[in-house]
Amino acid sequence: MKDFIKSIVEINDNKLSRWFAFIIQGLILLSVIAFTVETLPDLKPQTRDILKSIEIVTVIVFTIEYLLRIYVADNKPKFIFSFYGIIDLVSILPFYLAIGFDLRSLRALRFLRIFRVLKMVRYNKAMAHFMFAIKSVKEEIILFVMVTMILIYFSGVGIYYFENQAQPENFSSIFDSLWWAIITLTTVGYGDVYPVTIGGRVFTFLILMIGLGIVAIPTGIISSALTKTMDEKNE
Repeated sequence: MKDFIKSIVEINDNKLSRWFAFIIQGLILLSVIAFTVETLPDLKPQTRDILKSIEIVTVIVFTIEYLLRIYVADNKPKFIFSFYGIIDLVSILPFYLAIGFDLRSLRALRFLRIFRVLKMVRYNKAMAHFMFAIKSVKEEIILFVMVTMILIYFSGVGIYYFENQAQPENFSSIFDSLWWAIITLTTVGYGDVYPVTIGGRVFTFLILMIGLGIVAIPTGIISSALTKTMDEKNE
């Protein structure tokens, strides 16, 4: 019986497994759409009842799926604390936490429902290739993140010393300056905080040039990893 259930819930090349994956994907999309519709103002009570019913049905199915995956797992603790295991749990946890409590106090937890969309990774081959590519270059990505954090801090400190005296309200501390550093290095530039001194503007120009490179680096790393993954698959 266990082997039969495993052949269905795990991705296998059989009809029942494909139908199971199709149903779960459909419910994930339905759940995400319902979650989005919930945010519309002035919804009719009937509509809210329908959305609540959709939430209950999807949570029941996702809970059964989660329990079945634990049941068929060869190493249960390993599955529970794996990426997919955590995503499966987080996708249903807000619903059960809200039962018997004032939902207003747990409203912040409801955003965790958006993690249900990550369940699609398990069933979508393209997304699976993407995740595999990310894992294959995780060391490079970690190095990139560390370098980026250092550059953000360096930029925050630099602009603070250039602009603090000229704009004490916008650059009152290094912590305030870090907001400018983040939006500048990511080339977003909201325009709410900008340098007015000559030194600050020259420094900003240099940071913008670095920011353009920062945006391009992870794209190149991931693109290269995806290409390598697809080449290995086609061999």
